[in-house]
Amino acid sequence: MAAPVLPHVDLHRGDERLRTRVAWLHSRHSFSFGHHYEPDNTHHGVLLVNNEDVIAPGAGFDSHPHRNLEILTWVLEGVLTHEDSMGNTTLVRPGALTRLYAGSGITHSERNASEPDESVRFIQMWVAPDDLRPDPSFEHVDIAAELNDGDLIPVASGMDGYRDHVPLGLSNRHATLHIGRLNPGRTVTLPNAPYLHVYVARGEAEMTGVGPIDEGDAVRITFGPDISVHTDNGAEILVWEMHARLSPGN
Repeated sequence: MAAPVLPHVDLHRGDERLRTRVAWLHSRHSFSFGHHYEPDNTHHGVLLVNNEDVIAPGAGFDSHPHRNLEILTWVLEGVLTHEDSMGNTTLVRPGALTRLYAGSGITHSERNASEPDESVRFIQMWVAPDDLRPDPSFEHVDIAAELNDGDLIPVASGMDGYRDHVPLGLSNRHATLHIGRLNPGRTVTLPNAPYLHVYVARGEAEMTGVGPIDEGDAVRITFGPDISVHTDNGAEILVWEMHARLSPGN
């Protein structure tokens, strides 16, 4: 008989995460990124990147290429301009979620389009697709109304049972992104999945088996049963539910 898989929780505090800081950008990384490389910290489940970026006024990422990635962006403060080689130009504000499927190749730029003295702050997440379609695509949806009840809701998915009922589809059939703007006093139960990644975008909360989690904290959970998150004062969390992981060669 195979040995049982034991649950594991890995907490990465916001002030301990990898950081990139240059004149126009402050970025915190959950996984190896850019010149930060840690061989044992490259992904969790099928999630490759979870960055929180703050871009200074008038600055941004100039046009650069991607391929074979699915990129989701969630703006917290300010306005972000997305432009790509398919001809899309989109202003992304808080409450809107974007999905860029890079396919066999695309270039795009992301720049601060806020007021002249205002930074833009956003979370960007990269997922490894398992449906490698060649044609790139881009979607932009406003989900602010769906979050008004303060619950944790699925917003992007490629999974059966979710895929036909979420604002955005994913090309990975094993992954779902949930977002919750939790009201004060709210308790939510996390999805039951072998791999979870929880990011506290705003506020503070308490997690089963972890204790207090604060803005900027990232929690990786492997085979953790019956996990709940409670907030006294309100919190915004992003939760990746994943039912597969990348093989060592990916």
